[in-house]
Amino acid sequence: MSDYSPLSGPLGKIGLTARGMPTLVGNGFLRPVGPSKLLRIHKRYRKWGLTLTLAFGIGAVRHPERVAIVDDNGTLTYEQLDLSSTRLAHGLRALGPPDGLRKIGLLCRNHRGVVATCIAAGKLGVDIVLLNTGLSGKQMSAVVEEQGVDLLVVDQDLLSLTTGCPPELRRVIAWSDGPDGSVDQYGYRLHTLDSAIGTAPGWALPAPERAGKTVMLTSGTTGIPKGALRPDPPSLAPVAAMLDALPLRAGEVMVIAPPLFHIMGFGHLQLGAMLGQTLVLRRHFDAEQTLRDLAEQKAAVLVGTPLMLRRLLEVPPEIRAEHPAESLRVVSCGGSALPAMLAGRFMDAFGQVLYNLYGSTEVSWATIATPRDLTRAPGTAGKPPSGTRVAVLGDSGSPVPTGKVGRVFVGNAMLFEGYTAGGRAESHRGLLRTGDLGYFDKDGRLFLCGREDDMIVSGGENVFPQEVEDVLSAHDHIREAAVVGVPDVEYGQRFRAFVVPEPGRHLTVRQVLTYVQENLAKFSVPKEVVFLDALPRNAAGKILHRDLL
Repeated sequence: MSDYSPLSGPLGKIGLTARGMPTLVGNGFLRPVGPSKLLRIHKRYRKWGLTLTLAFGIGAVRHPERVAIVDDNGTLTYEQLDLSSTRLAHGLRALGPPDGLRKIGLLCRNHRGVVATCIAAGKLGVDIVLLNTGLSGKQMSAVVEEQGVDLLVVDQDLLSLTTGCPPELRRVIAWSDGPDGSVDQYGYRLHTLDSAIGTAPGWALPAPERAGKTVMLTSGTTGIPKGALRPDPPSLAPVAAMLDALPLRAGEVMVIAPPLFHIMGFGHLQLGAMLGQTLVLRRHFDAEQTLRDLAEQKAAVLVGTPLMLRRLLEVPPEIRAEHPAESLRVVSCGGSALPAMLAGRFMDAFGQVLYNLYGSTEVSWATIATPRDLTRAPGTAGKPPSGTRVAVLGDSGSPVPTGKVGRVFVGNAMLFEGYTAGGRAESHRGLLRTGDLGYFDKDGRLFLCGREDDMIVSGGENVFPQEVEDVLSAHDHIREAAVVGVPDVEYGQRFRAFVVPEPGRHLTVRQVLTYVQENLAKFSVPKEVVFLDALPRNAAGKILHRDLL
C-alpha cells in the first residue's frame, strides 16, 4: 500500500500525470507505508493540506528518528521538531494579543527556530511574514505596520532593527547567544522560543479554521518592499515537475545557504521537507564551514547563490582538499544572474553538478539550466520545467523571433496570489511579467539580459549592463563588477563600471576599458570606471545597483 492515493482520493485529483508519477516514485517521494502510518498521514493531510506543516508532519510519522535539522545549536529529529512545534504553537498563541493571534513576523537568520515557527503557524492557521534581515530600521517599522504583524519572532542580534516598531508590539526572541529562558531588553524581560516551548502543553491542536498564508517580501532596494502572498502547491503536479528537472532524492542531506526569507532558501526548505531530507542551516554563511558541512554531513545537495559559489572557489585548494564533497550530486544556484565564467569554474572544481534556477518571488521558478545546458550554452538560464510556460514578448504582446530580446513572462501553478497591499504584476494571457529582458536560442534555452529598468539606449542602440558585467567578471584580475547607466552628452547614455579587483591585483582604468573594447561593441564600453573594495549587496547577496548611482 502506498501513501499517496488516500491523501486526496484518486491520483487525478492531486494532479499527477503519467510523467509525474514515475518521478515521485523514483526519487522516493512516494513509497510504500503501513496502514497505521497511512491513516495518520491522511488525518494530517485533512487537517493542514499540502503545506510545509504537513511535509514535516509526514516526516514525523514516516521517519521520526531521522534528523530533520542541523544548525549551530546541534540536531533535531523529525519527531522532536513535530512535538516542539506543537508546544510552540500553544506558547505563541498564549503570548499573542488578547483578541487572537493573526500574523507572525519572522526576523531571523537560518536556524531551527524559523522552521519551528513556520510549522507552528500552520498548526494555528495564522499568517507568517518572512522579514528581510537587510532592511533598514525605517523600512522594518513600515513593513511591520503595513503587514499588520501582531507578534514578532526575532533573533536577539536583530532587535536593533525593530526600535522604530511600536513598543507595544509583542516580541519573542528566536535566537540568543545567552542562556535559555527570557532575555532582558527594553527594561523588561522578553520570552524566547525555548521558554514558550518549555511552559506550553503538548496536546495536538484541532484543525485550524483557515489555512495560514506565507508572505514574502519582494527584493526592492528602495522604499517599502512589497509583501507577496506565496501559495501552497495546489497539487503534487508542480512538485513532480520541479523534481523531474532538479534531481533531488528522498532522505538525502541538503545544505541550504541562502536566507530562508528569500524564495531560493524557502523554496528548497519546502522541497527538502517534502522529501524527508536532513536540512543543514547556518546563521551566517562561511565558505569553509559550508565545505565542512558538505563533507561531514555527506551532503548530496547544496543550495547557494552565485556569490556563495564564488566564495567557495576562493577557499584555497589545499583547504578544499581537506573537506572533499564526495557525496555532492546537485548544486542548486539562484537568486541572481550566474555568470558563464563562474559556472564553468565551479564545475571544473566540483564536477557536473550545477543547476541554475531562474525565478522570482512572484513566479516561483521559471527555468532550470542543467549541467549539460551550462556546458553547451554557457550563461543560459535553461528551459521551463513541465507545466511552466515562459514567453518572450515584444511591446505589442506578441512573441519575438528566436534570438531577439523581449520582455520575459512566466506562467505556472505556483504564481503568487497578489501583493498584500493590493494589485498584481502585469500579466498577459495568464502569464506574469517578471521585469526581466531576455531571449530564446534556437534550442529553446532562455538567456537573460538584465532588468527592464537597467537597460540603456546608447548611440541609438539598446545596451544591457549584464553583458558588460559578464565580460568584466571573466577578467582574471577582477573579482566582481557592476554596471549602471549614466547620462552622456555624445551617446545619450553610457555605462559606469564599478570594479572590485582580485586581492593583491592592481588594475588601471585604461586596462579595464581596453578589455571591454576588445570584447564588446563601442557603445557598450563604460564611460568611466570606479574601483571599490566591495559591491553593495542585500541580505540575499544580490547587488544593489541603485546604491551605486
